[in-house]
Amino acid sequence: MSVNTNQDEKIYVTAEGLADLQNEYDNLVHVERAHVIEELKEARAQGDLSENADYDAARDKQAHIEERIKQLENMLKHVELIDEKQKGAKIVRIGSTVTVEELDTQSEYTYSIVGSVEADPLNGKLSNQTPLAAAILEHKVNDVVTVNVDEPYQVKIIKIK
Repeated sequence: MSVNTNQDEKIYVTAEGLADLQNEYDNLVHVERAHVIEELKEARAQGDLSENADYDAARDKQAHIEERIKQLENMLKHVELIDEKQKGAKIVRIGSTVTVEELDTQSEYTYSIVGSVEADPLNGKLSNQTPLAAAILEHKVNDVVTVNVDEPYQVKIIKIK
C-alpha cells in the first residue's frame, strides 16, 4: 500500500487502525529487519555474490522492508486520531457509521467512514476520500446528496451512528 503524504496532510485513523500501524511498524523494525539481516549473512557465506540468487532475494526483501518502514514512520508522524466518541452525532464525520439509500435503486447500504489507511470497502469501511464519503460528509439525516462520479447518482442519508 502506498500512501503519499504532504507535510501538512493528515492521515485519519481510528484507535484500532493506529494500533495496527504501530504493530506493523514494530514487527518490521524488531522482527523482520533482524530476519533479513540473518538471511543476508547466510547468503554472503555462500561465497560469490555476483550470481547468488539468495543474496539478491534477501537484498530485495530488505529494500521492501525498509521502504515500508519509511512509509509507516511518515504515516505515524501525520496521524490524526478519529474521535469515535462523536458516534450518535447528527452530522456525518470521519468515524461515523452511515446508512444511505441509493435513490435510483432504492437499495440501502451501511458504511463506516474511515481514513484512507483503514479503507476496506468490501467490509463496509469507506475512505473519506471516496466520492460517496466526500459527498455525505458534513450532511445530516434525510439530506439528499449527489455523488459526483462519471454517472452521478443521489443518495439519501437514512441513519448516522
